[in-house]
Amino acid sequence: MTRAHAAWLLGGMLALAAAAGACQPAPQAAPRDVDLARGETLVRRHCAGCHAVEQQDTSPLRGAPPLRDLHRRYEPEMLAEALAEGILTGHPAMPAFSFPPSDVQAIIRYLDSVQSRQKS
Repeated sequence: MTRAHAAWLLGGMLALAAAAGACQPAPQAAPRDVDLARGETLVRRHCAGCHAVEQQDTSPLRGAPPLRDLHRRYEPEMLAEALAEGILTGHPAMPAFSFPPSDVQAIIRYLDSVQSRQKS
């Protein structure tokens, strides 16, 4: 093999290696980050019409407690069964909701992230 052929072959191999590296899939977000984002989307869609859903916003519906203060009554994790089987409310203005298990996990992850309690 001549030097020209060897150089051409080496160059071709390097080009193929570079192309293969460029075709690698982009890194995926960590599952907990995906859950958090999905939970935020669901809470905004289903809850933000009445409740404050962030750490410092005001509830649009007077008297609707901010979701960041859920921990004053119970931890967000305690809502898993109610979210899965359907939240029944004591007042007619709040619609009933039920979610599949993956959405329940995401909602709880988001709710836990916005609680006003001090993290230890």
